[in-house]
Amino acid sequence: MTSSSGLLLVDKPEGFTSHDVVAKLRGIVGTRKIGHAGTLDPMATGLLILGVDSGTRLLQYLLGKDKTYRATIRLGETTQSDDADSPVEQAIDASSISTLEMDQAINELTGEIEQIPSSVSAKKIDGKRAYDLVREGKEVQLKPKSITIHSFERLGEPVVSGQAVEVEVEVRCSSGTYIRALARDIGIELKVGGHLTALRRTDISEFKVSDATTMEQEPVVVPMIEAATSLFSATEITSDQETDLRHGKRIVLESAASNLAATRDGALIALIESVGSEYKSMAVFEAQA
Repeated sequence: MTSSSGLLLVDKPEGFTSHDVVAKLRGIVGTRKIGHAGTLDPMATGLLILGVDSGTRLLQYLLGKDKTYRATIRLGETTQSDDADSPVEQAIDASSISTLEMDQAINELTGEIEQIPSSVSAKKIDGKRAYDLVREGKEVQLKPKSITIHSFERLGEPVVSGQAVEVEVEVRCSSGTYIRALARDIGIELKVGGHLTALRRTDISEFKVSDATTMEQEPVVVPMIEAATSLFSATEITSDQETDLRHGKRIVLESAASNLAATRDGALIALIESVGSEYKSMAVFEAQA
């Protein structure tokens, strides 16, 4: 297919890195100018958003957006990576834990919390990735970071498997949340340990995995104006205002919004931000529908 600017919504399969998806789609879409927002680990599936050509300039505005995940947590077993990609290090009988205790632990991890990222992560310590230090056998101590868990719910009844228990959950959270760390911390709350065995991202802001295509399907590019107005409220500007924005000048609009997608005649012109009583451009585009 011939490339056109915008966003691609991809349902990433298990076993692919985010870079693998980009590399494959470069050949299919017919351009090397493709990037992605919000990395998914190889074991994870679900929504990966890619920018194509001018759409790559929209990706930075997705990075801080809230995300929704469905996950499976295995209680009673601890791993170094906090997921199923490393062997079980410790096992404790979790079969007698009640759903009430699980729900209480989940509630403790809902709202604004301080989360210590998983030690096997891409976080840097003195210039080196944490996962590289772990592989070298060094002890890693990462600093906690503030995150928001907007909602955290158990889905259905837990499944007992020997001494372990698997529970399905849905989490809506702020950007930068480690779902692996949530699995670990629920296990800590319940004093039996826990790790993540499955993860699927279903939403990023207004974008949903139900609208995504698989790697086997023909990619469908979300046009620039549709993508931008999913992120920002739209405002129609005049020809003179378009000229001003293209020349780096500020414009006056009657709006209380901090950021807007400026459009004219059905095309995206610019992303703009308020400065006092005026608006200035954050990004200006060739007129694209």
